[in-house]
Amino acid sequence: MWSDESRFQLHHTDGRVRIWRKQHESMHPTCMSTTLQAGGGSVMVWGMFSWHDLGPLIHVEQCLNSTTYQSIVADQVHPIMLMTYPNGGGFFQQDNAPCHGAHIVQEWFQEHEGDFTLLR
Repeated sequence: MWSDESRFQLHHTDGRVRIWRKQHESMHPTCMSTTLQAGGGSVMVWGMFSWHDLGPLIHVEQCLNSTTYQSIVADQVHPIMLMTYPNGGGFFQQDNAPCHGAHIVQEWFQEHEGDFTLLR
């Protein structure tokens, strides 16, 4: 199984707006553009999949730190790995995000190393 998380911007805002107008059209509604305060927001999701199975797509409501990630691993990864690979022959792969390498996360994987193999 492989997992990753991604943040999606709800509105694209790079701060650059170009409007072509004539001098007398400055306040005309077609020459105005709305703005979004604080970038318009975003949504972060986490998911996992393999050739054989598809895990859930989890909405991450807070910052993805080591504590949040460790909860996701314990509540989502572990049960799915045990169900998909009941003999302990499964492999789990994650990227090198800082929260994945945190001490509490690595300790959790060490405590459950017989259930599946964590790829480095």
